[in-house]
Amino acid sequence: MVITQTPFRMSFFGGGTDFPGYFREHGGAVLSTTFDKYCYVSVRHLPRFFDYRNELIYSRIERVAHTGEIVHPAIRNAMQMMDMHELRLTYDADLPARSGLGTSSSFAVGMLNAFHALKGHYAGKKQLADEAIYLERELCAEAGGIQDQIAAAYGGLNRIDFDAEGYRVRPVIIAPERKKQLNDNLALFFTGFSRFSADIQTGTQKAIGDKTAELQEMKALVDEAEDILTDRSRDLDEFGRLLHHTWELKRGISAGISTDSIDGMYSRAREAGALGGKLLGAGGGGFLLFYVTEDRRSGLMEAMKDLLYIPFEFENAGSTVIHYMPESYDPEIS
Repeated sequence: MVITQTPFRMSFFGGGTDFPGYFREHGGAVLSTTFDKYCYVSVRHLPRFFDYRNELIYSRIERVAHTGEIVHPAIRNAMQMMDMHELRLTYDADLPARSGLGTSSSFAVGMLNAFHALKGHYAGKKQLADEAIYLERELCAEAGGIQDQIAAAYGGLNRIDFDAEGYRVRPVIIAPERKKQLNDNLALFFTGFSRFSADIQTGTQKAIGDKTAELQEMKALVDEAEDILTDRSRDLDEFGRLLHHTWELKRGISAGISTDSIDGMYSRAREAGALGGKLLGAGGGGFLLFYVTEDRRSGLMEAMKDLLYIPFEFENAGSTVIHYMPESYDPEIS
């Protein structure tokens, strides 16, 4: 049996510039981090006592005789891609799917990591990211960027640059006490389930051609945000004000990113003292992240008390195998 643990991510700046159709022409950059909320994928070979050959347990239970009968597109395509058979796969997570934290990509990375381990192979971070991107964007034909798969595989607080040659991941070098202060000044709230990310991403992708200037500015904000984090002489609160600026920019890209209800929550948080914030993920619901100084935090908590507050800490490991017990398995001869 193999169990993998894969973190979820929060993207601060540059979202939208990670679409291949955009960055191959204009370049792109994202500043993001993973944090200590995870999805867990366990995989083992299914004993041959049953009239089905694969059992898949996620939000539903599938029991099928052949891989091609699997309904879940990512599981079906991943098993076919890696020639996996006779599996029992289970998925569990600290936070719900469809909530704007790259949950589907974390699952894809964690599942592929588990498949490699079950075959007795070690998969490096870049291999996992590349395979998850191929799985979701090519085999499953889902719309979207490629930052989520990279963040889930690598882990940590990173700057990810994109161009026609591919992508590069560079850790943001920040003093430990400054990183802790950033963590302490962020507050995460659950607003409710969003629509499917791919549906919103499709609208965003169509709008990109008309919003090149806005996306170029969003890319430039990655440089500014990184400088705020790494330059100890700068006021860290500038990071929060920059989040507010990117909030306004991103809302101008696609109408599906926010809603009247989300706008109301954001305005309430700002009135309570939040310097800025953002809706994580493609939009339409999910999680709101705010930057608030310590002296205004209690006011923010009171103003947002009708929402579920999610405490968190940054993490650095990325997708890892947390349990590995080799099996003796002989493929069934057909």
